[in-house]
Amino acid sequence: MVRHSAGILLYRRNGSSLQVLLAHPGGPFWTRKDLGAWTIPKGEVHDGEDVLAAARREFTEEIGFAPSGEELDLGEARQSSGKRVHIWAVRGDWDPTGLVSTTFPMEWPPRSGKTQTFPEIDRAEWFPIEQAHEKILPGQAVFLDRLQMYNV
Repeated sequence: MVRHSAGILLYRRNGSSLQVLLAHPGGPFWTRKDLGAWTIPKGEVHDGEDVLAAARREFTEEIGFAPSGEELDLGEARQSSGKRVHIWAVRGDWDPTGLVSTTFPMEWPPRSGKTQTFPEIDRAEWFPIEQAHEKILPGQAVFLDRLQMYNV
């Protein structure tokens, strides 16, 4: 069964520069990773759940902010893992210092028997679209391209 995720790509204009909000995954695996590690805030769609509603829920859970506004459907893309991801873009502004992310438990260090709690997202930042292409997970770059085609 193919997993399906949905998310929101928040964007804004800073003068003539298009900027997008990307999130850095939390947890020990991602701590020292930067280029090619950032993500669009997204998460799993539950069985029977409306995909756009899931995108909005996941963004709010991972970031702690509920964007409002018209959604631009950026479509779907299959990730290297086989997961299908559907993304909408929403114009808005938000201060990343207000990040409040949900957490997850994980045995850490491995085979230690100790469980630690980590944030799903440890930080978020606004990036000019050119820099976002360097920062984002390669399989999600297609959504940045699609946003640029809207000429927002």
